[in-house]
Amino acid sequence: MIADFYIPKNEILKKYMNGYYFIARKRDSEPTKYLTFPNNWSIHSVKEDSDVEYLNHKLHIKPSAEKNINSRLVFSYNVPLEISYEQLVNEVTVVFKPLGIHYFIPNLNFSQMENGEFWPQGNYADFMRSVFAETNREKQRDMIEEYWIAQFADPDLGMICTILNDVESTMKIEEIAHKNQITRRYLNKLFHKYMGKSTSEYRKICRFRKALQEYKKARNLTDLTYINAYHDQSHFIKDFKALTKINPATFFKKVDTEQETIWLFK
Repeated sequence: MIADFYIPKNEILKKYMNGYYFIARKRDSEPTKYLTFPNNWSIHSVKEDSDVEYLNHKLHIKPSAEKNINSRLVFSYNVPLEISYEQLVNEVTVVFKPLGIHYFIPNLNFSQMENGEFWPQGNYADFMRSVFAETNREKQRDMIEEYWIAQFADPDLGMICTILNDVESTMKIEEIAHKNQITRRYLNKLFHKYMGKSTSEYRKICRFRKALQEYKKARNLTDLTYINAYHDQSHFIKDFKALTKINPATFFKKVDTEQETIWLFK
């Protein structure tokens, strides 16, 4: 494992973040490559003194002689994302739960954004450089948490919270729209704004992630199919391969689903 993952200490951050992880620069590290799989989170990564290239679902990172801070946000992808490092670089990545980032940075509209360069408020580059300059990990954690606590805005997201809970239930989309007294078209417009994807795409990814969590509880793939309300095993395999490009039997042999970061190293 190349990343050190932490659950937030602060209770407010725990509510809206899955956690955050650190990667430390190692000048003599071997090239590292892994696949990360679709999710419904907002993932904010900051790298120090690095060049980052993105093309065709491949993110390539290498050290840079130029002093810089690279800040990016990824909130939507529906196929595996390949991450490769020529050498490891200093990195901090914050993983926000669905809707979580909107509590710290209000007025984001994902329907008008793309995955890519992203700068939170304040003199963020200088702040992150001070984080990377700190050698004590606990102090680094405190700095990261203090920054995000200071950004907490607690906007009123009541309607989209209700809609998100409904989408994660077994209700039909038409029923969700009717319950919330909006049209199906407006429901999807809201969902694209806050989640960066359609309700059907969100549900497919949500069910996939739930299957990963429950893999150890299931006796076999047939059990996993019905625990997660797939129509049948062929439906499960079809959706699984669409999101991972790998047969589920092969996937579970190669990936440790009990890790906080579910990556497939290549």
